[in-house]
Amino acid sequence: MGSRTGPYHRGELEVQRRAGVREEAERIGRGVSTVLTPAAVEMMAEHRLAVAASLDAEGWVWASFLTGPAGFLRPVDRRLMLIGAHPRSSDPLSRNLEVRPELGLLAIDLSTRNRLRFNGRALHDPERGIFLAVDQVYGNCPKYIQARQFEAARPGPGDPQPLRSSLPDQRQRRLIAAADTFFIASSHPEGGPDASHRGGAPGFVRFLDERTLAFGDYRGNNMYNTLGNLVVQPRAGLLFPEFDSGATLQLRGTACLDWDPAVVASFRGARGAVVVFEIEETLETPGAGVSGGLVERSPANP
Repeated sequence: MGSRTGPYHRGELEVQRRAGVREEAERIGRGVSTVLTPAAVEMMAEHRLAVAASLDAEGWVWASFLTGPAGFLRPVDRRLMLIGAHPRSSDPLSRNLEVRPELGLLAIDLSTRNRLRFNGRALHDPERGIFLAVDQVYGNCPKYIQARQFEAARPGPGDPQPLRSSLPDQRQRRLIAAADTFFIASSHPEGGPDASHRGGAPGFVRFLDERTLAFGDYRGNNMYNTLGNLVVQPRAGLLFPEFDSGATLQLRGTACLDWDPAVVASFRGARGAVVVFEIEETLETPGAGVSGGLVERSPANP
């Protein structure tokens, strides 16, 4: 989301204008709250999965999973929530919370397609979990979420160690090319990091070369939080869950928007722009994510 002086920052406004949705975005932006509303608290009580967007010491953006039983996201008061979970010591989120308090959080229920966004500043308590002082709270539509049974992956003894590389291997590229779901973390210098969901039919993410992937932007809530962030700050993080094995594939890199109509037309269902992401680093971790069988693909998928 935007700076703390208003609902939208320069990048979001620029993309909204280019897409011709400024009036609608302004209307929707009035629903952004600075406190935990009763409706948000009610929804939080059902969630068992969240995606955290965080910044490392060098300013790179990472997306990470946090899981727990229903109720692990709970209010302390109207401005403070407790995430009753701890990041794995091998996940970038663990180190990032030590150096940067800014945190974006997407709470998402894959079975009901409900999702909530939180942005604010966090403190990790080694005993109780992560406290998040919220600046922005708002809901998102259920579009493009594939309905799935949900289960937190069960890693073996000890903290699973990630396989680190500067490029995805062939197996990882196949995983990405077959994905129907991933998560993207972006950031703004004033507004901080933000976590968002992306979904579509398998193949909606494609490789342009061994280091570069791309995906089209689909019609959503017209706020353009993620694309607006990328206009201002190109660093981003992607998180691909492997629902069969429970592994996670985290990517960090830089993203840009391609507005060429011919390029956009080559991505079925895309409107306005295509996001092009250049990979700088990959982390694959066994048993660190979520698993769950597909129940129904989103009826909104192009």
